[in-house]
Amino acid sequence: MAENRIESPDLPGRGPEPGVTVAQLGARMHYAVPRVLNEAGLLRRLYTDICSNTGWPSLLRKAPRRLLPESFRRLADRHARGLPGGKVTAFPLFGVLYARRLRAVRSSADRTGAYLWAGREFCRLVLAEKPELGEAVYAFNSAALELLEYAGERGCRRVLEQTIAPRAVEAELMKREADRFPGWEQGAGRDGRAEEFSERERTEWGRADVIVCGSEFVRDGVAALGGPAGKCVVVPYGVNPMPVPGRMAHGGPVRVLTVGAVSLRKGSPYVQAASARLGKKAVFRMVGPVRVEREAAAGLSRSVELTGPVPRMDMGRHFAWADIFLLPSVCEGSATVVYEALGAGLPVVCTPNTGSVVRDGVEGHVVPVSDAEAVSAAVERLVWDSELRTRMGQAAARRASEFSVQEYGKRLLRATGLGGLEE
Repeated sequence: MAENRIESPDLPGRGPEPGVTVAQLGARMHYAVPRVLNEAGLLRRLYTDICSNTGWPSLLRKAPRRLLPESFRRLADRHARGLPGGKVTAFPLFGVLYARRLRAVRSSADRTGAYLWAGREFCRLVLAEKPELGEAVYAFNSAALELLEYAGERGCRRVLEQTIAPRAVEAELMKREADRFPGWEQGAGRDGRAEEFSERERTEWGRADVIVCGSEFVRDGVAALGGPAGKCVVVPYGVNPMPVPGRMAHGGPVRVLTVGAVSLRKGSPYVQAASARLGKKAVFRMVGPVRVEREAAAGLSRSVELTGPVPRMDMGRHFAWADIFLLPSVCEGSATVVYEALGAGLPVVCTPNTGSVVRDGVEGHVVPVSDAEAVSAAVERLVWDSELRTRMGQAAARRASEFSVQEYGKRLLRATGLGGLEE
């Protein structure tokens, strides 16, 4: 599949490229890792699937946005701000094929199979380039193994990011949720390929020199499985505030927003429980693709507005709409949308498994995982107490200032040792 590669020519007049190669599927955290490394003068090259910094996807950014179908707008948004196209090698045909596989998913095993195929194929495409990796490589779980082995043979420093709790931890949690809410997701909690995925993760841990975890929840998951906890460093993420229109007093019921796939993993049944408890005292909105069965979605939509997926550029108006942010996730790494909600000045209700930097009683409420009563009670407290909402919202905005991309970059370079590569 090497013929699908797109590479912009190297920038003229430059000396040797800096020393870190990043291999990243998707636009995770809006390409924060390669952007941080590039700003530090350390990025050698970014390998990815589809990126509008280079190749035909870059044409989408030049087209009038209003004329683009929603799927094309999402592709245009896959842009690494400040990253020269000459440092990006993309494989867009592979990206399209991967997206098709994900659209064809009908079960947890199908989804795991798609992830396994993508991770192996992505590594194959990168290695087919015979890359000169420089002093270090930075890759992400399930799409790193072969690249880490290649890097190890060349004496490169190998940094692996574990973006979510290990699959074995996730599988156990999801089985519990599937038993608790039968009929919500077909095949949830019954993944015949979970062990294959877990074995790939464990092997990647062994090949890495450093394992970056976005939260203690992720690090604890690695340790619980007997993984190399000594290699793990916890680096909370960071985002820059997105443009959010001014929030106006609306005079109606309190508005509660959830962002993420409508699914068991994101705790959607607990959103439904809170909406049922609050009734007409609050309105609930969920923004993200709907991945539950039709009957479950129909029941949820009776008390919650389901918008479906929304392009990132349009998310600001949803944060501006809301008074409270709710994400009762069962399993995450460190959910980026919580950082964005903090930046929008919203009090947050979440679980420890969300991996957030929210402090209980300060920027919101951190409630026990899978506890419908605790979730509902926390939301209800914020609905009834406008002064508490205001105080926690102000604290949220202050907390967000500590977790900008710039501050994240400092933490990442220090924790991984990559900062020592700077000249």
